[in-house]
Amino acid sequence: MSRYGLLALDLDGTLLDSRGRVSPRNKAAVRAARDAGMRVVVCTGRGLAECRHVLEQIDQSDPVVVAGGSIIADPQTARTLHRFPVHVPLVERTVRVLLGRGHPALVLKDPHDAGYDYLVVQGEAAHPLDPVTEWWFASMNVRVRFARRLEEDAHPEHTVRVGACGLSGVLGEIRRDLLEAAEGEAVVHSFPAVVAPEHASRCPDGQSLHILELFHARATKWAAISHLAAGWGLEPTDIAAIGDEVNDVSMIAGAGLGVAMGNAVPVVRDAAKVHTAGNDDDGVAVAVERILTGAW
Repeated sequence: MSRYGLLALDLDGTLLDSRGRVSPRNKAAVRAARDAGMRVVVCTGRGLAECRHVLEQIDQSDPVVVAGGSIIADPQTARTLHRFPVHVPLVERTVRVLLGRGHPALVLKDPHDAGYDYLVVQGEAAHPLDPVTEWWFASMNVRVRFARRLEEDAHPEHTVRVGACGLSGVLGEIRRDLLEAAEGEAVVHSFPAVVAPEHASRCPDGQSLHILELFHARATKWAAISHLAAGWGLEPTDIAAIGDEVNDVSMIAGAGLGVAMGNAVPVVRDAAKVHTAGNDDDGVAVAVERILTGAW
């Protein structure tokens, strides 16, 4: 039996390699963790529809933390077990900022209650989706609705995230605007987008494609994991968490064992207790093996 009762696993940059695959060694490590008595909880910035193919590969049955911590869902029934919605006035302010900067607002819904995944608010200027977002929506087969104005949203109470995709320099400026508009009511993250190779080469020198996301202030991966752990009678010291990006910091810092991937950004490395190999070198499997042998 493992000394830890819960293993929290990020997907992109962690369980998934740089080509978006789960390696055979990582799959085996997930099975070994379960066999050792650990609950394995996937914790991802993706919505449920955007990670279902990965969950099937690892036979996920425990609840999953999706949409950056704003939703806890049952992967087998797709039912939402808990959520942290964004207050409607904050959604309105955020959408105004994004439209004012020439970006369509990607309004993520609770799909179980709303019946679809994204409402894309394009404004009266009909701001188009960028090619990366179009590619992502088509690749992930998500359900998308379009609107000129946020007032067309039939389910304002079901919003869990508002975001945009664009060049890192521009989104950095918008992030400051969103934090000012949020007035302390939100968590705002910005990090590199998952892109197709042909898209990555189109960016101006020195810039990359980033995702900008705004959540309810309590919507973090750690808050969602803590909610699940409490229901299972587990303490923070019973939890091991593995991640690589800024939206993983809360769970890396809060878990009894926070593990940074070899490819982790500096803030994650600083928050972690131990470091493992990179996502192209089976870093999750390396970490799980050390956990199960008692080395960690």
